Amino acid sequence: MNQKFTRRHFVQTTAAATASVAIAPLSACSASSPYDAKGLPTVRLGKTGSIVPRMGFGCGSRWMAIPDDETALEILEYAFDQGLYYWDTASSYGNERISSEERIGMILKERRENVFLTSKTGDREGDMAKKSVERSLKRLGTDHIDLMYVHAVSSVEDAEQLGRKGMVLDVLDQFKSEGIIRNIGFSGHASAEGMKRAVELYDFDVMMMALNHQSTDGTEDFEGLPAPLARKKGMGVVAMKVIRPRETVNGLSANDLVRYALTLDDFHMANIGIDSKEVLNSNLEILKTFTPLEDEKMKDLRMALQPFYRGRNLEWMNPAYQDGWNANIHLA
Repeated sequence: MNQKFTRRHFVQTTAAATASVAIAPLSACSASSPYDAKGLPTVRLGKTGSIVPRMGFGCGSRWMAIPDDETALEILEYAFDQGLYYWDTASSYGNERISSEERIGMILKERRENVFLTSKTGDREGDMAKKSVERSLKRLGTDHIDLMYVHAVSSVEDAEQLGRKGMVLDVLDQFKSEGIIRNIGFSGHASAEGMKRAVELYDFDVMMMALNHQSTDGTEDFEGLPAPLARKKGMGVVAMKVIRPRETVNGLSANDLVRYALTLDDFHMANIGIDSKEVLNSNLEILKTFTPLEDEKMKDLRMALQPFYRGRNLEWMNPAYQDGWNANIHLA
């Protein structure tokens, strides 16, 4: 980031907001860009300055549920050939046989400069975070990562510890100064207030947050609390867990939920897990033909999501939850 993460960043007031950043889709990548979206709608991802598709390829639990590496990589390569070059993984993604990063590393080398690669570290203590990043680089077979997320900010207290001396942001800031990490972001699933605090305190480049969350008392308004503030600060804003409400609410259309996410004003893109070519092709068709939903349709979807908002048993709303975590993950 532009500034070192030191104790002086622990201000007690919200950081001054910059001018609002329009999220207007771009028609294509610039001539100087190494990326090729194959005509898919793209957007500038906030402070990163990078042009990315409005949809990312999630290499987490759904992709890792494909047992055969060859099949999984065939889907990822097909997505790349269709213009999805934003690949999202994490140090904790994997299955009992192989990590997501190792799987990606099998095909990354020959197209490295043409992939916008993200990963995540869930470690907070600096030495552990350093080891995590170094392991990610080794498993991926790369000398740099385009965007490294601090994984799963879970509370205000969690947000406030990130920038303390010797903690994770000290390490990531050093990696960034060396060009090993190009951009720094954070993700969040459980606490809208925690994510808002992280936006206030630090000069992050990107925020990725679970979508469609609320609590019955309104205190966890994920769309209303951190997202507008992140946008005002010029951060890239990425939606995830876009279609997960279908797991607890019958009758919701996956296509409608993807369109809902892409219509929201404060979000640049949606990161979506893929486990088959059928799902991938469906999402590609949505992206190719996308137009924002009408206000009435958005209102209808918010009403249909009310049972989900009231849900109390969502696993990733538990502060201890780690996205994509597999207790038996291969960590070599």
